[in-house]
Amino acid sequence: MARKPGDRKDGKLLRDIDAMHIIVPMLYPNRCDNEAFISERIDLTNVNAYLESKNASEPEYKYNLFQVIVTAMLKVLTLRPKMNRFITNCNVYQRNEVSASFVVKKLFSDEGAEALAFIHSKGTDNIDTIHNEIFRQVSTCRSDKLDRSSESMEIFKKLPRFITRTAIRGVICRLDKHGWVPNSLIATDPYYSSVVLTNLGSIKLHSGYHHLTNWGTNSVFVAIGEKKPRPFFNDDGSVEMRDSIDIGLTIDERIADGYYYSKCVRLLKKLLECPELLELELQEKVEY
Repeated sequence: MARKPGDRKDGKLLRDIDAMHIIVPMLYPNRCDNEAFISERIDLTNVNAYLESKNASEPEYKYNLFQVIVTAMLKVLTLRPKMNRFITNCNVYQRNEVSASFVVKKLFSDEGAEALAFIHSKGTDNIDTIHNEIFRQVSTCRSDKLDRSSESMEIFKKLPRFITRTAIRGVICRLDKHGWVPNSLIATDPYYSSVVLTNLGSIKLHSGYHHLTNWGTNSVFVAIGEKKPRPFFNDDGSVEMRDSIDIGLTIDERIADGYYYSKCVRLLKKLLECPELLELELQEKVEY
């Protein structure tokens, strides 16, 4: 489809929206001033059984909880397209693709470098294709090769600080508002993805709030806490200890309303409690 005046290379300007969604970004232009935080606890009983089944054949790269959550979030964003909107320069856009990003720690040490992974999904993807793509991305990130965005940023390190400051604040940030930042700088920038995920559980931390940024276009941030046994109440009032994780979602509240968000969270919980649904294509609807 041809790009119309006002569209960006990464999103279509939403023209047929209600007056409130036209006016609110003008009244509250900064993404960081419009964050809504949602916290959910997920029972992992079914996910554990599912992963055990998927790994029974001993694949070279085992299926894990993080891959399940990445796939579940991509399916939520595919089936709930308002979650894949972004606001910049006081305009609302529908993103052209559904994507996910995360940071890969090359070595678990204080000096260990970080790399950026970026998943470009298609409606025909499922848990298996996402698993394979994450394997490819993680393998690349843990090599000595820099991702495209990190490689481009290295240029600024070599310049005098006042030139870097002028280039970033005076030029790059202005280009960002209009979607004109060169692809070489943002190809793997997580803040240009549909959802950023951070696996805090991998470094033994609890889930919690993580801010959005005014840079880029990201409207959804997901923080995944440590997996551990926690008490759950059964229907008869008894208490049972089950493996679980806490998930924190920070969302730009301007892109949709509370009712829409609540259905997105219910869908996410459904997918994580019935992980076999992730074997369906991302675009295939589910009842929840």
